[in-house]
Amino acid sequence: MNPNSAQLIHSMLVPGILIVAASILLFSTNSRYSMIVDRIRLLKSERGKDQGSIPPQTGERNDRDKIDLQISHLIHRISMVRITIVSYSSAVLFFAVSCVLISVKSNFEVNGYFWVTIGFFFAGLLSIINGVIFSVIEVFKAHRIVHIEINEIG
Repeated sequence: MNPNSAQLIHSMLVPGILIVAASILLFSTNSRYSMIVDRIRLLKSERGKDQGSIPPQTGERNDRDKIDLQISHLIHRISMVRITIVSYSSAVLFFAVSCVLISVKSNFEVNGYFWVTIGFFFAGLLSIINGVIFSVIEVFKAHRIVHIEINEIG
C-alpha cells in the first residue's frame, strides 16, 4: 500500500466511525419513535372504549382527562424525537459527504477544497450535538408523562 492510500484511509477513518455512531443513535431513536406511536394508538383506543360506554361519572371523566393529557404530552414528545431523527440522519449524510470529499481531494488538487470538507465534517458534528440536545429534552418530557401515569395509579 503506498503512502497516499494509507493517508487516505487514515483521513477517512474518523468520518467513517462517526457514520457508524450516528447510525446506531438513529436506530435507537427510530425504535423510540415507534414505541411512542404505539403508545399514542393504545391511549386513543382506550379513550375510544371509554367514550362508547356508560355516561361518565366524575372518576371516569378524570381518567379521560388524564388520557388526553398523556396524548398531548406524547404528541409533543414525538415531535422532539422527529427532530432528533432528522438531526442524526443529516449527520450520517454530512459524514458520508465528508468521506466522498476526502477521497476526491486525494485525486484532485483544488484550492479551498479542504475547507469545504471540514465544513461538511463540522456540520455532521453539529447535527449530532443537535440530536443529543433534543434527545435529552425528550427524556425529560418522558419523565413528565411517567408522573401523569403514577398519579393515575395513586
